[in-house]
Amino acid sequence: MRKVGIIGMGNVGTTVAYTLLTKGIADELVLIDCDHKKETAEFYDFMDALSILPTHTKIVMNEFEALRDADIIVTAFGDIKLTVEGNDRFGELALNAKNAKEIGLKLKEINYNGIIVNISNPCDVVCMLLQHYTGLSKQQVLGTGTSLDTARMKRALAMNFEVDAHNIQGFVLGEHGDSQFTAWSTVTLNQLPLDTDNLDLNQLEEDTRNGAWVIVAGKGYTSYGIASCAVEIIESIFSDAHRLLVVSCYLDQYQTYVGYPAIVGKDGIHKMIHLPLTEAEKRKLQDSVDTITAKSQQYL
Repeated sequence: MRKVGIIGMGNVGTTVAYTLLTKGIADELVLIDCDHKKETAEFYDFMDALSILPTHTKIVMNEFEALRDADIIVTAFGDIKLTVEGNDRFGELALNAKNAKEIGLKLKEINYNGIIVNISNPCDVVCMLLQHYTGLSKQQVLGTGTSLDTARMKRALAMNFEVDAHNIQGFVLGEHGDSQFTAWSTVTLNQLPLDTDNLDLNQLEEDTRNGAWVIVAGKGYTSYGIASCAVEIIESIFSDAHRLLVVSCYLDQYQTYVGYPAIVGKDGIHKMIHLPLTEAEKRKLQDSVDTITAKSQQYL
């Protein structure tokens, strides 16, 4: 039985849950949120949908003990207003550091031994805290990291070249935040190395980095893109796909979580794929790591 817990039923957590329901990915969902009225509303809305959908999913509400045997727990707690008000993904740091400690210790208390997929911001720091407080292996704790930023890079290039985004490969690395960067040496278009001579790389970087704020300006939050990233990770775990994804994972050489490509399967992180980055890209990655580490050390 494929069992998924979701802690935090805001816009993103709810979208993840609905996607798992409609695609029939989970046999059981455990939904946890501190706003019981909102959670109850989502529960009944999901149950109405289940009477129409061709698949069946058992839904459990606000029973933390029910997470004990979950295969995967998605952490999507936080308060988006704290990020939006300052246009800063570290805006939720104090709140989510507190949440990560509280939830991590609760999961340790119930002897949870599955996989955690973190979405909560700042993603890399929260991954560090969840791994620390749960005591789970670094293999078992990962985050969406720069998967969404990589998708935004592909979208920006696809619009520029008027091609399908699937024709573009490559990675945005580092922090899921302002210190992220596109590793242009990894980017290909139609399976060929990207010719950057006539491209405004700075503008494309800005389009990638600021993609969230364009969406937030119009509707107050992002949901579909990041939820799709989380669901892709969940599917890769359940199917033991050994799929190459850019996620927030722990790199021993930097001693922190950071957005980087890894092979994801049934046990979480199977192995890292170490990229032959340019010297300039290595410096950017180190700068991003330094940003994440400085924030993490405040709460560890």
